[in-house]
Amino acid sequence: MNTRSIRFRVTVWYAGLLTALLVLFGVFIYFTLERFLETSLRDTLTKEAQTIGEALISNVNETGDAYVIKEIEEHFAPRITSRFLRVTRADGSVLYQSSAPESGTFDPSEIASSPLDTVPPWREEHLRNGKELLIHTLPFVDRTGSRYLIQAGAPYEQVERVLEELLLSLGVAFPLIVAVAIVGGYVLMRNAVKPLDEMATTAERITLRNLNERIPVASTGDELEKLTLSLNRMMECLEETFHHINRFSADASHEIRTPLAIIRGEMEEAFHSPEIAPQLGARLGSALEETERLSRIVEQLLEMSRLEAGETLVERTHFDFTEMTRSTVDQMRLLAEEKKLQLQFEGAKPIDVEGDPLRLKQIVVNLVDNAIKYTPSGGSVSVATYPEDGRVVLEVADTGIGIPKDATSQIFDRFFRVDKARSRQLGGAGLGLAIVKSICAAYSGNVSVNSAEGQGAVFRVEFPLDRSNHRKETNV
Repeated sequence: MNTRSIRFRVTVWYAGLLTALLVLFGVFIYFTLERFLETSLRDTLTKEAQTIGEALISNVNETGDAYVIKEIEEHFAPRITSRFLRVTRADGSVLYQSSAPESGTFDPSEIASSPLDTVPPWREEHLRNGKELLIHTLPFVDRTGSRYLIQAGAPYEQVERVLEELLLSLGVAFPLIVAVAIVGGYVLMRNAVKPLDEMATTAERITLRNLNERIPVASTGDELEKLTLSLNRMMECLEETFHHINRFSADASHEIRTPLAIIRGEMEEAFHSPEIAPQLGARLGSALEETERLSRIVEQLLEMSRLEAGETLVERTHFDFTEMTRSTVDQMRLLAEEKKLQLQFEGAKPIDVEGDPLRLKQIVVNLVDNAIKYTPSGGSVSVATYPEDGRVVLEVADTGIGIPKDATSQIFDRFFRVDKARSRQLGGAGLGLAIVKSICAAYSGNVSVNSAEGQGAVFRVEFPLDRSNHRKETNV
């Protein structure tokens, strides 16, 4: 999981915020419930004391002590309800005192009686077992004017038990809620950023070959839709600019070809004239060579413009790439023999491909010609073809002067030459490898080089195999 992604950070922020809110909510519920339970307990004790006084003690002289004791036991049942009840006369004698409750929460004998005038209405009695008893004291006067002290108490254990159960419930529920929130938040964020993933996938798929493709618009009505529209408008501008540059390059190259052809024709006619002086003839020969070189550059620029525009890749046929490479190498042996180089080819296995034979042959010609140019006499150039993981591989290796490490990343750029003076002497314009790269890109392939200065170079070309041929390879 990428901890720096927006999805992860928003999920963590959401889960953290939810956890903090749940904790605050739990604290609020805990103290609110505690206050509510304590208030309810106080109200209950107050009503019990008032009921005992008004219904029983007020007529105690008529009904008798035994009746009062009986009624308290029947209606309030302190042994069962774990209540503490005690009625004390003004002289300190006890009219009634509840016995120990069945739950064994407290012992009534531990609770000392207090003088009638000094007892507060509420107090907390701390027992020996460490528990607390909330006691309400109500002074009461019967119809004859006799004074009594009615005490009703209940243990805090009942309130504490409810609060403990609440804490247990919150302790179990909160982690589950947070876990569900994290999973739900992650899923929601994944769905929320899914349009961004689609945008990124589409944007990576768009190249110079398919600039007319657009990113699908996310109809969300928010910033995401605005971003999609902005990117598509940028694509339109890039497509228009790219086509404009290509048209300009093609038009410029096309317009330059005719004047160059005329100049070259006239210079050739003047060069072969018997009346021209030898010194002027030498100058005309040099100028004619430069004119021819300029014509080749113009033709290559025009060719690259057409390649990038996809205009010269219409013809696609099935042919044996190995056989085509072998015949091309054989045709170029004369160039290698002139420099006393060994030119070898390795590729016994037929490789069926679909494409333009002329363009794919141009890759072989440019790479082999480049290797022959920059390999000194006595060296060797080897060419190999073979299938690998559903792709066609062409390797051209030489024992030439090599390429410096800092120049390998620029070797396929237009007009880039490592040694400009040497390239000029050899007739190079710095466009051959750029054309190879353009043809490879047109066939969804790539070209790379592995070289070091003084250690030769290995150029590797890869492009997809024909699908039907790939199935045959797999079945075999």
